[in-house]
Amino acid sequence: MINQSHYPSFDVMNEKNEWDDHTQTIVTSRLKTNEGFQFFTSAEAEMVGRISSLLVNDETPDVLQFVVAHIDQTLHQSPGESQRKPGVPAASALVRTGLQAIEQGAQSVYGSSYMNLDIAEQKRYLQHISESIAEPQKVWTTVPQQELFKKIQNLTVEAYCSHPKIWSEIGYAGPAYPRGYVRTQLGQLDPWEAQPEQ
Repeated sequence: MINQSHYPSFDVMNEKNEWDDHTQTIVTSRLKTNEGFQFFTSAEAEMVGRISSLLVNDETPDVLQFVVAHIDQTLHQSPGESQRKPGVPAASALVRTGLQAIEQGAQSVYGSSYMNLDIAEQKRYLQHISESIAEPQKVWTTVPQQELFKKIQNLTVEAYCSHPKIWSEIGYAGPAYPRGYVRTQLGQLDPWEAQPEQ
């Protein structure tokens, strides 16, 4: 999350009447409270929420809840992954076995559940996973560490950057369709776009 937005009073949802009905439905649904998980267990969802929070440096509850729900839905539906390296499991298997490996690794290295580690230790273990050097190697024999990190990171960023609250923080005024852009020169803003306040 941005420490200090340049658009503190901007709310992208004030623009929703300019969007078509389909877009309004999709964006508004991102503000609703999740009522359960289809893929994750509650413990897995909690761990994914913590990891996602560390990856985007944000602890905003409603945004993180949406991120976890979006990842849960993506893994449940398994819409396909475009390209995947040989030997890398499908996303649903990669994430599930990866979360188990993170927990087992934390227990072995730190003598504690990953969720009970302090933030510095959690970050350090994630860093090691991103570099494929997390220990102990025996719990990672079937889980490609770097691919796991990339998958969770990509799923997190995809969901995080689609939440209306984050749009507002970065000054994104939402889809331009159907009104479109008029002022297209570098540095120009249309009247409906967010204006920097500081």
